[in-house]
Amino acid sequence: MVPIRGRSGGAGGTAGRGSGGATRSGSRTGIGEARRYTPRGRTVRDAPSRDPFRPALELLKGEPARARTPEKARPRPKAAAAPRRPVRKPKRPPRLADPKRRLRVATVLVFVLVTVIAGRLVTLQLTDADQIAREGLRDRLAHEVLFAPRGAIIDRSGHVLAQSVEARLVFADPSMISAHDVGPTAEALRGVLGIPISELVPKLSRKKRADGSIDEFEYLARGLDIATGNAVKALNLPGIGVGRDERRTAPGRDLAANLIGFTGSDGAGLTGLEWAFEDQLSGINGLRTFETGNGDLGTQIPGGYEEQKPARPGSSVQLTIDRDLQYEVQQLLAVRMTAVNADFGAAVVLDVHTGDVLAQASFPPYDAANPAGSTAAQRLDAPSQVVVDPGSVHKVITLAAGLQTHAIEPDGTVTLPGGTIVKGGTPFSDTTPLRAGTKITIPGILAYSSNVGTITVADKVGPQALYDYQLKFGLGSRTGEGMPNEAPGLVQPPSRWSGSSLGSIPIGMGVSVTPLQMAAVYATIANNGGYVQPHLIKATIAPDHKVTPWAAPKTRQVLAPDCAATLRQDLEAVVTAPGATGHSAAVPGYRVAGKTGTGLQVKDGRYAPGEVASFIGMAPAEAPRYVIAVFAHSPGGEGGAVAAPAFRDMMAFTLRYFQVPPSSTTAPKFTLSYGADGAAQTR
Repeated sequence: MVPIRGRSGGAGGTAGRGSGGATRSGSRTGIGEARRYTPRGRTVRDAPSRDPFRPALELLKGEPARARTPEKARPRPKAAAAPRRPVRKPKRPPRLADPKRRLRVATVLVFVLVTVIAGRLVTLQLTDADQIAREGLRDRLAHEVLFAPRGAIIDRSGHVLAQSVEARLVFADPSMISAHDVGPTAEALRGVLGIPISELVPKLSRKKRADGSIDEFEYLARGLDIATGNAVKALNLPGIGVGRDERRTAPGRDLAANLIGFTGSDGAGLTGLEWAFEDQLSGINGLRTFETGNGDLGTQIPGGYEEQKPARPGSSVQLTIDRDLQYEVQQLLAVRMTAVNADFGAAVVLDVHTGDVLAQASFPPYDAANPAGSTAAQRLDAPSQVVVDPGSVHKVITLAAGLQTHAIEPDGTVTLPGGTIVKGGTPFSDTTPLRAGTKITIPGILAYSSNVGTITVADKVGPQALYDYQLKFGLGSRTGEGMPNEAPGLVQPPSRWSGSSLGSIPIGMGVSVTPLQMAAVYATIANNGGYVQPHLIKATIAPDHKVTPWAAPKTRQVLAPDCAATLRQDLEAVVTAPGATGHSAAVPGYRVAGKTGTGLQVKDGRYAPGEVASFIGMAPAEAPRYVIAVFAHSPGGEGGAVAAPAFRDMMAFTLRYFQVPPSSTTAPKFTLSYGADGAAQTR
């Protein structure tokens, strides 16, 4: 009988041998060995007792790997028939990220991101904030024009001649008016504004502008009374608004209207001084931009965005005109021109020493409050814009040239060839003919307005000297008084004279002048031969009341003082001498010196029917203060009958108005001519 232990031991030994491995003394049974067996030839003791990836972690952390001591190899049982499987290498464990490195990278990224965001915020807040705000608010922004008040036109004492007053304007935003509301809106506005529906509908209808933008603003009416604006506002029509505006008014209506001119519906000057001084009078409009609510409210949001560019008012223009004198001169001119059936009249009052234009009147006048009801001819300023042949008032230039060049002497005489003289085949006659051989004095030439005597003096002076003195007195060029479109007139140089010019030009025919130019000629004689540029503008007054005087007038010496004094005295003969032409110009209590004239007017390149009657004079003659020139184009009549009476009334008022004392002396007695026998002759 075989013992069990021996069987077991045999079995164990057999198993041990069969496995090809050696047994150790005191080792466990074969079953234990089998339990310790693991694939790939490892025992349980060889298997790691911790995290299988720990070596990898230790390697990443830089820890040295443990040395492994393999056990003694045990013999493996041979498998006779089973093929040997290849031994696979263990998979490499995944490499784990380093937390510290990952933290450093994340910190850098966050810092860069914060820096970029902070920089952008700084840019938005400090540099682009306004622009971005405007772009963001564009759809909610409304714009309101702040109108700059237009400067006033005032007289020399500060009285208003033209000014702007508060008014209302009505506008439409077509984008807020639906198509079916256009008709009813136009109908409602017609009853208040008085504008035809046919004019309103195109402005109220939705449309695009030429640049492709939506039309959001159209003026419907401007310069309305405040009450009319309130009536439109009370209608509460969608898309219709009422704003502040201004309207130009002339308190005197026709007072100096031909000088002042008028403005258009937009407030800009169109004629006269309103146009000439547009840059000074007009201000610069401001602009108010504010945020409004959406929808139908369209009202400003309290505390919302608002930006305002204030308006800059215009400056006022102060004239040399005296309001009261201007009014009286206009009235006297109108009365006299109506009486003689004149189609135009002109009057100028000059201060002899300063060149100030104290009054400048035209006939017929027009109502500046209703310029549309006037004609272009009515709106002309006759003293500076109407050109005439001056006639006999020009003779004083010929005589001045003769005295200044010593072609004639102050107390000398000129021998007349008779009552007629021929030049270039054209006869020139006197209205008061004297016999051949008569010696006429300078006072006689002026008193009788002798054509023959004047032409005889011109022969002594010569064409070139006469032409030079025409220019020195200011003929042929604008005075530059301040009125726009002033006519320069025309004088011809001797090279363009014809044979008849030797007779016509010395007596004021074939010469084109304005009444203002001729008034300046007589003011030069009154001012001891010194020419002072006539001027209308005294100063400009800024919105802050700062007064800036206008440019000083140009001056020049034309005649010697003694020559001018001789002419002043001789001109008194026109008003006082027996048979003289200007008796109706005499002003009681004052010595008056002046000259009558009868000329022609050129219209459309040809002489118009009728005559231009004129009188230009100064007073008091012994020490002149004022010069007044009166011109009138009428169907007929000489200066002494048509213009002299108007001069008399104007000069009388001017002297009283400025409280000029009456003359303390009387005019001298004049010898007008001598007969062939040398005897003095008077008429």
